[in-house]
Amino acid sequence: MIFLKAFLIGGLICMIGQLLIDNTNLTPARILILFVVLGVVLGGLGLYQPLVDWAGAGASVPLTGFGNTLVQGTKEAIREQGLLGVLTGPLSAGSAGITAAILSGIIVSLLAKPKSK
Repeated sequence: MIFLKAFLIGGLICMIGQLLIDNTNLTPARILILFVVLGVVLGGLGLYQPLVDWAGAGASVPLTGFGNTLVQGTKEAIREQGLLGVLTGPLSAGSAGITAAILSGIIVSLLAKPKSK
């Protein structure tokens, strides 16, 4: 059942992104930023975490989930370190995902053979 929930929520998020690409003049980069900011806002309001708890990876893997991760890390760091947590929290919470993305990009760039057009 968790796979079905993840598929439905993840698919819904992707469908919203595709609708924005097809029906607006927003660039894909702006849509990605919109999704991260939406995750931050919904996470800050406490609305996104119940969705993550219900749908699992379907809600935590898309960029809205990354925004929620930044908010959760900030909240935790503020509880532990006070105001300094505003600076350290998002970096600590998002560091694993950012590192994985950078390493994946490096590995692919070493393995791929670019072709000029």
